[in-house]
Amino acid sequence: MAHYRRLGEVPPKRHTQHRDPEGRLYYEELMGEEGFSSDSSLLYHRGVPSAIVASEVWELPDQTRTPNHPLKPRHLKLHSLFPPGEEGEQRLSRNQDAVTDRRLVLGNSDVRISYVVAGADPSPYYRNAIGDECVYVESGAGVVETVFGVVPYRTGDYVLIPRATTHRWVPAQESTQPSRLYAVEANSHVAPPRRYLSRYGQLLEHAPYCERDLHGPDEPFLVDGEDVEVLVKHRTSAGIVGTRMTYATHPFDVVGWDGCLYPYTFNIEDFMPITGKVHQPPPVHQVFEGHNFVICNFLPRKVDYHPLAIPVPYYHSNVDSDEVMFYVGGDYEARKGSGIGIGSISLHPGGYAHGPQPSAIEASLGVEYFEESAVMVDTFAPLELGEAGLAAEDPAYAWSWAGRGPDDGNPAVFSNS
Repeated sequence: MAHYRRLGEVPPKRHTQHRDPEGRLYYEELMGEEGFSSDSSLLYHRGVPSAIVASEVWELPDQTRTPNHPLKPRHLKLHSLFPPGEEGEQRLSRNQDAVTDRRLVLGNSDVRISYVVAGADPSPYYRNAIGDECVYVESGAGVVETVFGVVPYRTGDYVLIPRATTHRWVPAQESTQPSRLYAVEANSHVAPPRRYLSRYGQLLEHAPYCERDLHGPDEPFLVDGEDVEVLVKHRTSAGIVGTRMTYATHPFDVVGWDGCLYPYTFNIEDFMPITGKVHQPPPVHQVFEGHNFVICNFLPRKVDYHPLAIPVPYYHSNVDSDEVMFYVGGDYEARKGSGIGIGSISLHPGGYAHGPQPSAIEASLGVEYFEESAVMVDTFAPLELGEAGLAAEDPAYAWSWAGRGPDDGNPAVFSNS
């Protein structure tokens, strides 16, 4: 985050005594990035934030990855990973939570993309000590309880959670939809694109959103408790691992904090699409960036207004990137006839020229408005398939531009489901 906030009780000067009404000293914690050289916040705890009484192994869900070899584009149907049960979707996933039931879809050494359908039960307390998390809420509502305070979420939100922030997901009991969460877990920090920021970190006039659109906690969130378990995802020389730490007092004991580092939400409805006379490249849709990857969103918008414009994208070889598109709303014009639908992912890897279905080009001519919503992640290192990516694949997609597969001499029929 770029702008300063202050919640609850903090002393007039940092690193000075701060006591409760009975004279007991609060414990100051600096939570900062890049070795005291970047954004930070100061938190004031009632208990000692380092006091643990146990540390045990937490076995993570399957983190294995399979290379995209032989190279080909992929279509992954995420909704097939958590199908509705006999009593309906909400009932099916009641005991699934937003943390331990995540399934790895795609990943590399910079970023991992997981998917989960969380029911009504809260997640365990959780801390990702590897990097920031940017979780897109495909559907559902609830709150994320954090050491900084409570952050409400709703459909269409990006929930930005800084690295090593203790938190838990609490879906709304009254929600008519389960919380379908698309988690982008970085090995770095996630922030607005640098080209949209002033040298002091303010969002500039040409940015497609501003600070008014970012919603952090409104007040401290105090919880009493002892021997509280927190699941920690972290790194060792062997790779990504998990630890179950037990804290002597509840982590949510912060009476006040101030600084420029904290969780927040941003809803895609508040993104103002940038359009042009002819087709604009994907960077105009960018919303966040991390190390070696970017996040963009393609939203309902007026399209190109040159009299000879072709509104759908041109074929392109983005030679340095793998492109992942998650289709979350509307009818994505360029993929008509490919089998892509709501809840689909398309993976178009570097080394492969991709673009619209041939029939979509002529069909788009003269169109003035696209009614589509998609979240895109572009990575600068090759993506591999997680167990969920392999389980959700539609094998016909790779051949949809040609209309037939390698073992089929006749044109194939592909539905637009």
